[in-house]
Amino acid sequence: MPGQKILVVDDSWTELTLIATPLRNSGFEVVTAVDGDEAVEKVFKERPQCIVLDVVLPKQNGFQLCRKLKSLEASRHIPIILLTSKNTPLDKSWGLRQGADLYVTKPFNTDELVASVRSLV
Repeated sequence: MPGQKILVVDDSWTELTLIATPLRNSGFEVVTAVDGDEAVEKVFKERPQCIVLDVVLPKQNGFQLCRKLKSLEASRHIPIILLTSKNTPLDKSWGLRQGADLYVTKPFNTDELVASVRSLV
């Protein structure tokens, strides 16, 4: 639903732009974070309706961050899309077991990403 806030977490500014631009163009408000610590801070400050999360991050990986966010009372209800280049069946299974609602691999189709976010908010 347009106007809803989406948190995009990726340590690459290029990837952040590639992910955030189609979401903004579709009417979503986008906030960004470049690592897990900043992401947790933004979750509490910004109250996003959905999180698009890379797996390969500094400090803690996206699997760990997903598990942490799903364990916290304030954020366990927020849908998480893991968006990553890690594309083995084991990676996908592990990501979903950590609490991710969807697992999307890079390179991604922007229309499909927007549709995935819309399906969760």
